[in-house]
Amino acid sequence: MFKNGKLFLPPPRDGSDFKELFKRLAAAGAGRPLGKDGFPAGPWTPELLAEAISQIDSNRIGVDLRTVQLWFQENEKGISAANIRWLARVFGCDDPVATSEWQMELSAAQSRLSAKRREWKRAGSSVAQEIPDTALAATFDDDTASPAELKRDTDAKGPRRRFSLARKSEAFFSHGSPLNLPASVFAGVTALGFLSYITGIHSVTYGRADGVVKQVGFLWTANWTFVFMVFLPLFFAFVTELVTFWKDEGRPKLAGNGNKMESDDAWARSVEASSYSYWAVFLICVLFAGLFQWIGVSLVPLMKGGGNYATDWGSLAIVRPEVISVPEAIVFTGLAYLYMCLCFYLFFVGLILLYTVIHDLWRIGEAASNRPEVDYQHEHNEASLRVMRGIFRCTVLGVLIAIVMKVQSAYLTSRGENVVAWLVGDMSSAFYGGNDVSDGIAYRMPTHYSSFLIVISTCVVFVYGTVRLGGGSRVQVPLWKMSAVVALLVAGYLLIDAFAGFSILLGVGVLLATYGLFDPGLRWRASELGKNHSVS
Repeated sequence: MFKNGKLFLPPPRDGSDFKELFKRLAAAGAGRPLGKDGFPAGPWTPELLAEAISQIDSNRIGVDLRTVQLWFQENEKGISAANIRWLARVFGCDDPVATSEWQMELSAAQSRLSAKRREWKRAGSSVAQEIPDTALAATFDDDTASPAELKRDTDAKGPRRRFSLARKSEAFFSHGSPLNLPASVFAGVTALGFLSYITGIHSVTYGRADGVVKQVGFLWTANWTFVFMVFLPLFFAFVTELVTFWKDEGRPKLAGNGNKMESDDAWARSVEASSYSYWAVFLICVLFAGLFQWIGVSLVPLMKGGGNYATDWGSLAIVRPEVISVPEAIVFTGLAYLYMCLCFYLFFVGLILLYTVIHDLWRIGEAASNRPEVDYQHEHNEASLRVMRGIFRCTVLGVLIAIVMKVQSAYLTSRGENVVAWLVGDMSSAFYGGNDVSDGIAYRMPTHYSSFLIVISTCVVFVYGTVRLGGGSRVQVPLWKMSAVVALLVAGYLLIDAFAGFSILLGVGVLLATYGLFDPGLRWRASELGKNHSVS
């Protein structure tokens, strides 16, 4: 029998379990298109069936090949409720009535398989008798392979699953305690601080050729103390919180399949889809921002005795050799740049994961756009709002990191004696006039370029989230406030050292952004709660 140009077999209703039923249907090629000669095209293979399921229009998430392979194997794995729906579409040849019949038949066959497995386990193991039937059913109904099955599959096919930088990087944010990554970053800069005390460069000044005495100690360097002690740990904490929420709570709830393992598989595929981005960021951060920048900015000037860069703690051995020697400076700067490039690699990994969360949430929303349920739309809007609050916090911290980097770089070329005095002097010059403290010496400033890349990358993620998730009515109002704060903060960054009094605009933006870290809704949530209470 044929339907819609495909081989159709009616449900047998012979009491077969899922494994028995699926084996017959796969061998017969039920649901496969007819060949050019008008005859059946042959049996299903795991690859062909996985491709057919993934090509169903309403199935935006697809199905993992490993899951389909489990259906073909002799094991204790059945099929999840979500995949029964797609398999019924295949066997039903896209006919609504036939699909409904096959969905009932597959569900009944899966129930019979679960019952058989429970009986076999009870008879074969005394331990299994103590496990509730519901737990056993959940175990057997799962599409996911057990570690033993994965090992058997690995041994049969040869090499183990290849190394994935994307999965390893994502694990820093989603596995273990949320405190691990922020604490590691804080511990790293603390260790560098102790080393700066030992080498004597924690707080040191030098006299510039124009007579200005500048503070260039390591602990006075804002882009090392504030960034790695405050902003980056907070950024990692917020990214970890958002990724964990989406992976463990938001995604399984909105995907609608009720299967946590299947949701984790789909999330893993989303992460793996950006594999090239992880490698590109890794190469840029480690090779260019780390190794090559260290060679050009620190190693070569230390070896040659000078360069066209402003003197800081890294090149202090050139002008103050009695404080730190050149070999000590080479070792210290090498460790500092290694630590810095790894931290900023993780920073960009956080941005990639934020993009992945946004895209995953938008894709699920699009796939369920035909669902008219008010409750589902409310849940989707709530998830979108929570995600955008997290994105806003991370965006604010990313721009603050860039601001501190540019402020420190601009200070080294200015006539200020230290960062605080320079900013206070700039603020007072706007009110009382006087000398422009920004009038200094022209040096190469690679940190300006690095900070600009951070601003661009961070804001791109925020804008993408605004476009994809900003359609809901509950998201639009706070999103405008968030966008205004981000715009003010970016304007403050761009105008650093551009005119006398720039620090006033910068200070206003930083204050609003700091408040936004505590209340990303910018008082919107309190007013909304008030409205809800008044209605009730």
